[in-house]
Parts: sequence; structure tokens; C-alpha cells
Amino acid sequence: MILGFSHYNLRAPRPLLDELKDFYCEVVGLSIGARPPFRSFGYWLYAGGEALLHLSEAALHENRISGAVSSFDHVAFKCAGLKQAEGRLATLGIDYRISVVPQSGQVQIFFKDPAGNGIELNFAPESV
Repeated sequence: MILGFSHYNLRAPRPLLDELKDFYCEVVGLSIGARPPFRSFGYWLYAGGEALLHLSEAALHENRISGAVSSFDHVAFKCAGLKQAEGRLATLGIDYRISVVPQSGQVQIFFKDPAGNGIELNFAPESV
């Protein structure tokens, strides 16, 4: 029985891992939090007291893509503060696009992280 969403994990060599950590903290608004003492290096990034994103170090020789076909497109976060999010993206020079969901009026901002993974920020109509 599924109870809800726990987290997602991105693996990358240390230089990219640190870049992803900075990006998700400075751009997306997650914050570094407690992480168990695993054998491998990494970060757990939090929002609302939950560790939503795990970043795990991959060996430099480890191929992140590995030739595998992936159907992963993006991760979406529930957000507030549409104008502030847009302003932060614009100030940082990050390309993004905005879409409005038909009928619900939900506003979505789409952009990519430094590894090319898709990010969606969702804003309920009442929070816009």
C-alpha cells in the first residue's frame, strides 16, 4: 500500500553533486539537513521538514547515463511565492517557461538543473 511520496535521488560525481546541492538550495529553495552516516558521501535536501531530495556521490569513472533509456522527465514541487520564484530565476539567468493548467488555473514554472533534470514549480491559483 502506497502512503505517499518519500524522496528522489540523484547520483553524480562530487563536482556535479556540489553544483546540484548549491542549485537546489539557492534556486529551488531546499535546505541541507541531517543525513545518516552512509559509507558514500552525499546530501539530503529538505522542504517542510521532509528530506525530498537525496544527492549521492558517484565515482568519477561511473557513467551517470550508462546508455540506459530513461523515461524520467521532471520532478514537481508544491510552492508559494510565484513572483519571488520568477524573480529569482530571472536574476540568476536561468531559462524557464510558465504554463497554466486548464480548468484548475494552477501555474507551473519549468526549468532544468545543472545535470539537465527537469524541475517543475507548482503554484495553486489562490497562492498566485
